[in-house]
Amino acid sequence: MMTRMAGLVLCEPTELYNILNQVTKLSRLTEPNYLCLLDVRSKWEYDESHVITARRVEKKASEYLLPESVDLECVRYCVVYDHNTSTLEIVLKEEEGDNCDDGPGLVPGAAVECGRALANLTRHPVCILRGGYQGFSATYHFFRTQKIIWMPQELDAFQPYPVEIIPGRIYLGNFRQACDPKIQKDLKIKAHVNVSMEAGPFFVDDADSLLHIKIEDSPEANLSPFLRHLCHFLELHLQLGSVILVFSTLGISRSCAAILAFLMHWNEQTLKKSWAYVKKCKTNMRPNRGLVAQLSEWEKVVLGDRVTDILDPLY
Repeated sequence: MMTRMAGLVLCEPTELYNILNQVTKLSRLTEPNYLCLLDVRSKWEYDESHVITARRVEKKASEYLLPESVDLECVRYCVVYDHNTSTLEIVLKEEEGDNCDDGPGLVPGAAVECGRALANLTRHPVCILRGGYQGFSATYHFFRTQKIIWMPQELDAFQPYPVEIIPGRIYLGNFRQACDPKIQKDLKIKAHVNVSMEAGPFFVDDADSLLHIKIEDSPEANLSPFLRHLCHFLELHLQLGSVILVFSTLGISRSCAAILAFLMHWNEQTLKKSWAYVKKCKTNMRPNRGLVAQLSEWEKVVLGDRVTDILDPLY
């Protein structure tokens, strides 16, 4: 019977992408206990290319050897990937030889096997990347590398990409990211929602591809009059198959409020549920109090009543 492994969880490619792109003042990849990304493929596969910051785990005599200096007990995210494992369940594999009376054997994928060995060393569940390197690199080819050693100053200089809100469709970022032509190309961005006073360099004078909501970064800023137009603009581009980047100056307050308003409308869901989802995608999101109050009013418009208690310490 197929079973799930204790201490292991599946990690979707979009989740690893967002883990790699979290920031405080610098990329969170600079924090030694933030992410331990482990590649259990063969040495030649790893050397050919791997996910940025990933370290290879060697296997000797059925034992997985962690790279030196890795202290899994302190690590927030431990993510393991192989070539293309897509389930935590152990799979059926025919035994070699014609004289086997026991039938098929139960064999976990390499990432699951390694994760199971590491699970008792971590405080948090070990994440197994669904689809492995094959799936992740097909979608996020720009996060492939041959680089093995990352110096602290290189991690300091790493420029995160916008986080993914709806996989492959809506991204949430800051003004710097919105001005970066490589990011636009890599993510195939076809439309911008700019929730700031500054004017960006892309889609100038193209009202079909740019919605510019000019509000200040202050509790007095009034986003409410723009919410219906915002939702219509995003819905239209989703129907067209466009990829959209929503951004503000820092990507923390105004753009997050815009994303929250859209998710409440799009999914007909509460502010609380939308908040939890966006917080998971972007851990440093922080809409100001004035915007949160407006989102509470928007919840009443969307659902017919205020459901979320915005005085809850969660906000």
